[in-house]
Amino acid sequence: MSTPFALLADRWRPSAATVRRAALAALVMSVVIVVTGGAVRLTASGLGCTTWPRCTGESLTPTPAMGVHGVIEFTNRMLTYVLCAAIGWAILAARCAAPWRRGLTRLGWLQFWLVMSNAVLGGITVLTGLNPYVVALHMIAAMALVWVAVLMWERTKEGDAAPELLVARPLHRLSYLLVAVVGLLVAVGTLVTGAGHHPGAPGADGKPVWRIPIDYDRLAQAHADLAFLSVGLVVAAVFVLAAVGAPAAARARIRDLLALLLLQGVLGFVQYFTDAPELMVGLHMLGAALVWGAALRVPLALRTRAPLPAAAPAPVPVGA
Repeated sequence: MSTPFALLADRWRPSAATVRRAALAALVMSVVIVVTGGAVRLTASGLGCTTWPRCTGESLTPTPAMGVHGVIEFTNRMLTYVLCAAIGWAILAARCAAPWRRGLTRLGWLQFWLVMSNAVLGGITVLTGLNPYVVALHMIAAMALVWVAVLMWERTKEGDAAPELLVARPLHRLSYLLVAVVGLLVAVGTLVTGAGHHPGAPGADGKPVWRIPIDYDRLAQAHADLAFLSVGLVVAAVFVLAAVGAPAAARARIRDLLALLLLQGVLGFVQYFTDAPELMVGLHMLGAALVWGAALRVPLALRTRAPLPAAAPAPVPVGA
């Protein structure tokens, strides 16, 4: 029995370039949703819509009485549909391409379900009055989406054969250690925000919004220590990859990661010593998504897969 996807694949055969563009669009939107989610918090619009899935108990959309905060929160919710559209395009392109790459299609569906689960987490965030732990989990889930989006985009450029290492296995493991440390750096960064200056909404009746009960300065110091460790590992990787003659793509990616980490470090220190102005925090959140994506790309450049076979000719429509 034919499925709608199979029927569409009989009539549309996107090129490999189209599949890559679709995967890149999903990746870009996954980063955009991180930034707009940060904007919701930094403008104190986290409770701009007072409930979920509606904006108010009686209205799906914000009311004039809710002001700009309701508009900002509702706009971020609507951007989720744009993200789903981009992911849907990536899923369809991967499914209809010839040959059909099931692994690529599964990565697209995994992105979709991550978006759905994070939408539920966003609702729980609102319903719990911006519980800082739920907010942190919401951010980490968004970074998980970036992870899968990066993997799908990179996989569109290679075949489906078993991966073959281009460097010694210990060096490849070092790249995974680097990814783990950067991931921990991002995770601790969400806790710093949860204990910091931007709770996401004004407190009700003058009461402060609940914050993570850990000393802000200590969390910031732990975050800085992980940043120094990340930079140290990346600097070491730069020299090691050059010494062993690693592929040019891997050496370029590790240099890009170093540049992003250094820029992110400068932003972090300026942010800390200027009492975390909203613009600096927003740029820091964008930098976190870019650093995370750059770190994920390093191990992928240290192995290769056989190229895809030549695509079959497009089917001739019945009756042509």
